[in-house]
Amino acid sequence: MSFQPPRTAALTGLVLAGVLALSACSDDGRTSSAGGFVTADGGIDTVVQGGRQVPNALKGETLQGEQLDVADLKGKVVVMNVWGSWCPPCRAEAPNFVKVAAETKAQGVEFVGINTRDTNRRAAIAFENDYGIKYPSLYDPTGRILLRGFPKGSLNPQTIPSTIVLDRDGKIAARALQPLTEEKLRKMIDPLIAER
Repeated sequence: MSFQPPRTAALTGLVLAGVLALSACSDDGRTSSAGGFVTADGGIDTVVQGGRQVPNALKGETLQGEQLDVADLKGKVVVMNVWGSWCPPCRAEAPNFVKVAAETKAQGVEFVGINTRDTNRRAAIAFENDYGIKYPSLYDPTGRILLRGFPKGSLNPQTIPSTIVLDRDGKIAARALQPLTEEKLRKMIDPLIAER
């Protein structure tokens, strides 16, 4: 039997899609404290400043067709929200992200969405328009960016919605595996805004 990389990549994408499908739109908030992560009340995992990892490449085309590389945002706190237009908890949390994004931009915070499992770009763009989302979203219908973007053993997105926050050094600092209220979102990013 010969080695077929495209088939392997397709199979890997299907496995990721299956995992996300099984856990899609989960809101139980339960997380593990293994691996050096600290789970705070409310299901937010954090990593102490000296133990954080740099993600792999988080780059690609946005829903609007522009190129975006999250590494170019180093020096800012970056909030990455994994969402799908078909996901009810994503719709519930979207207004909170829009509000906090606008209020924290002047403090050096950038928001980036990662849209996944939307095979139709129009549905995802309509979602952004409906909620007034002004920040860019990487278009990742097959989960390729998600699969390659986070090193083994790091805080990584495991459900939809998930939120990952990078510190100003571009390292993975916090994660939530649940829809977020404005209060919980600020609880994730305020300590990172204060870090120097």
